[in-house]
Amino acid sequence: MKKRQKPRVEKDALFEGVRDLIVSARQAVVKNVNTMQVVTNFEIGKRIVKYEQKGKIRAAYGKALLKKLSEKLNAEFGRGFSARNLRNMRLFYVTYQKRVPSIWQTPSAKLVPIQKSQTVFGKSQKRQILSAKTPASIFSLSWSQYVFLLGVKDEEERGFYEIEAARNNWTLPELVRQSNAGLYERLALSRNKTGIKELAKKGQIVQKPEDLLKEPYVLEFLGLDENTKYSEADMETAVIDKLEQFLLELGRGFLFEARQRRFTFGEDHCYVDLVFYNRLLRCYVLIDLKIGKLTHQDLGQMQMYVNYFDRKVKKEGENSTVGIILCRKKHDALVEITLPQNTNIHAQEYRLYLPSKTELRKKLLEWTG
Repeated sequence: MKKRQKPRVEKDALFEGVRDLIVSARQAVVKNVNTMQVVTNFEIGKRIVKYEQKGKIRAAYGKALLKKLSEKLNAEFGRGFSARNLRNMRLFYVTYQKRVPSIWQTPSAKLVPIQKSQTVFGKSQKRQILSAKTPASIFSLSWSQYVFLLGVKDEEERGFYEIEAARNNWTLPELVRQSNAGLYERLALSRNKTGIKELAKKGQIVQKPEDLLKEPYVLEFLGLDENTKYSEADMETAVIDKLEQFLLELGRGFLFEARQRRFTFGEDHCYVDLVFYNRLLRCYVLIDLKIGKLTHQDLGQMQMYVNYFDRKVKKEGENSTVGIILCRKKHDALVEITLPQNTNIHAQEYRLYLPSKTELRKKLLEWTG
């Protein structure tokens, strides 16, 4: 009798399980390598600063010192130790030294994980863990990301981007894009002074609908030229084509559900441009795209959409639906007089180009007084 072969699906399941294990292990290795690079560069920066402070050289000779050190390190270890990179290491230490505990005494204590014993399947084994007091538990980004953050002069802004980059696993290009798009300033302009302080210390915390808002939204990735005629349908199609970038711009917790979601009253059909669900707020978020100036009809239409979802779609335990109208030009007085107080409907402007960070910073300073 011919031996029965195992189903193919079991082989695939085994392959997927092993594959996931290998991928996870490699990712962990890469992360550990990146962390150790950051920790090492922090220590290099510290030694350069301490050497300079001992008076063995004058400040005027700092460039010569780093050039000579660079030549020696590159000769032995290869590229990666240019004078410019050494200056970044020194600046990295100066910028971040306050958050590092002063109890580290030896280089090995700072760079090597602590050995502890554990019992596995009845056998005693050594396990490496990172002490909570090591830089590895403090620095969570890559060296290239920290080099970029060193160029952010405002301490609160820099702290915000560090938190968000780590929390959302941003790559360096994503971090650069969010900074260039003025994410910090745009979120800050939608908050009071207390909220701005919280951004710097905690990042973007989503606890109420207002926490989702930006002023303005930046949609340069859609590839639409504001000086060229385009329709709302063109804009909607561009959003769907660039959905990943659009979700990144919307912020934390968004899940895409539908495009042109239809509901009917008698013989009349209504369509919501984009329907999302925010898992942090546990509510639907409806977005309407308007290429022109905001009108009271746009606000009334969104009010109808929100009412329908609250009464017909959302389930028990979910929170009230949020409506966001993205428009080229909004009218604050019109919004205030048309909508009831404490409404979940918001009109927000969008831009098809990266805004001027100088202009955003100026508005923020005016806002905070």
